[in-house]
Amino acid sequence: MENKPLRIISDTNILISAILFGGKPREILHLIHQRKIVGVSSPILLAELADVLSKKFKFEQKKIKFYLHKLNLILQIVHPQKEIHVLKDEPDNRVLEAAIAGNCNYIITGDKELLKLKKYKQVKILKSEKFLRIHFKTFSAL
Repeated sequence: MENKPLRIISDTNILISAILFGGKPREILHLIHQRKIVGVSSPILLAELADVLSKKFKFEQKKIKFYLHKLNLILQIVHPQKEIHVLKDEPDNRVLEAAIAGNCNYIITGDKELLKLKKYKQVKILKSEKFLRIHFKTFSAL
């Protein structure tokens, strides 16, 4: 029986960190690019990413489109049908919705409210370092 690759969703803060700062979040994007894990996102989450890059980090539209194009090439885009309202911060619920719609094993995030949840249904919620340490021990040395 063939092992299925892990399915993960990276919260917007992880994608921002991967794009701007590198480190463990960028290692996760590399694993997705190399097809060692399946990365999942949704149109709402990618729109949030574009919004943050534009407003908070003053990225030009051309640069935002470049990153969105690259992400669309490597991520599986899901369209959640069910609304979830378990967290106070509504945008965090969009992450849960996409994780469930994408049949994800993990949500990778730095968000305190999501991390406090630890797990939602079958989806475990971890920081990028812990995910890499558990599943990709060789990466933790980088």
